Formats: sequence, structure tokens, C-alpha cells
Amino acid sequence: MTPHQSGMAQLTLTRPFLFGVGAFVFLLAIYSGVVSLISGVDFALDQFATFWYFIVPLALGFGIQVGLYTYLKNLVGRHGASGKVVVVSGTTSTAAMVSCCAHYLTNILPVLGVTGILAVVAEYQVGLFWLGLAFNAAGIMYVASKVINATKEHKKCENHS
Repeated sequence: MTPHQSGMAQLTLTRPFLFGVGAFVFLLAIYSGVVSLISGVDFALDQFATFWYFIVPLALGFGIQVGLYTYLKNLVGRHGASGKVVVVSGTTSTAAMVSCCAHYLTNILPVLGVTGILAVVAEYQVGLFWLGLAFNAAGIMYVASKVINATKEHKKCENHS
């Protein structure tokens, strides 16, 4: 591998890595912001301390998906790369992370029906964490399979030229 090729390989991984880290931080910021706004900073810190083993993997899984998606998009260009799986998984991760404080939303959303939904969400928050992790795993596997296929196709094209 020439120094130029090595630099190109590093360059193609830098952007996906940075986007992945940015997505990880962004999801943690969303969680912290929502929980802090609803129940205060002390409660947010307490919830993070209690559920960090769900919250960090949820945010990390989303960051990995964004990084893989960015790499895929760079590899194949803008054609054919769908971000729908990343969006669905990110939304699920965010919902699961915010669910830990959902029962406190009843204090600021006293709308009939909403309190019932929020009570159900609060009751099943750990289940929602697991659902978010499952969506993360499925999203990572899906996007990773697309990256593997695109990499194989890309190598075939390079070998024929």
C-alpha cells in the first residue's frame, strides 16, 4: 500500500468515525436535555446512574449505525443507500432512553389519555430499553451487511478497471 492509498483509507474512516461519535454524543445530549427539562438535573443524573448500562449502549449502538451508514454512503455515493433503518433505530433508542422519566411527564401533560399512555411507558421502561437495544442490534446488522456487500462490489469494480 502506498502512502497515498494509506492516507485515503484513513480519510474514508475519519468522517464515519466522527459522525458516529457525534451521533453518540447527540443522543446522550437529547436524553440529558429531555430528562433535565422534565424532572431536573439531579433526577437526570440519578436516572443515568441507575440505567447507564442501558443508556450508554443505546447511544453507542446509534453512533455505530450512523458511522456505518456514513461509511456506506461514502463508499457507494448517494445512490441506493437508505437511512431509514438508522432513523427508526435512533428514534427507538431515544424513546427507550427517555422512557425512564416518562411517568414524570404526567406533571406537565395533564391531558386525558396521555397520562394513561405515559403510565404504561413508565411501567415497561426496562422492556423499552431492551426493545431499543434489539432495534440497535438489528440496525447495526442490517447496515453492516450493506457495507460488506458494497465493499465486495467496490472491490470487484476496482479489479475490473
